[in-house]
Amino acid sequence: MNVQLNHTIVAAHDKKASAQFLADILGLDPSPPFGPFIPVQIPNGVTLDYMEADGDITPQHYAFLVSEDDFDTIFSRIQDAGLTYWADPYHHRRGEINHNDGGRGAYFDDPNGHNLEIITRPYGSGS
Repeated sequence: MNVQLNHTIVAAHDKKASAQFLADILGLDPSPPFGPFIPVQIPNGVTLDYMEADGDITPQHYAFLVSEDDFDTIFSRIQDAGLTYWADPYHHRRGEINHNDGGRGAYFDDPNGHNLEIITRPYGSGS
């Protein structure tokens, strides 16, 4: 069996601004609108489809596996944007990155409170 995640819907108060935020941080471009969605396609083929939501948004977690070089570039964008970042998903280690599994990782929030993460090694893959 070959199962792959194709897309997921991301709730946002402003779908265009939220899609642009993620695209800017990751160095991507949002795709043209598709129905009620503003898609952001990740290079591995998974698409995050941003959709307007009224009321409270339940924060979700989205982790992006990146190369060491891409981590440096993306992390610089996070810092340049003045975003708060943490080494842990609970937001206890503010202003730090982690070195889990011999790689590097950082968590930061998007404008809707979704917990975004960049990592250079999948969890459980190393020391």
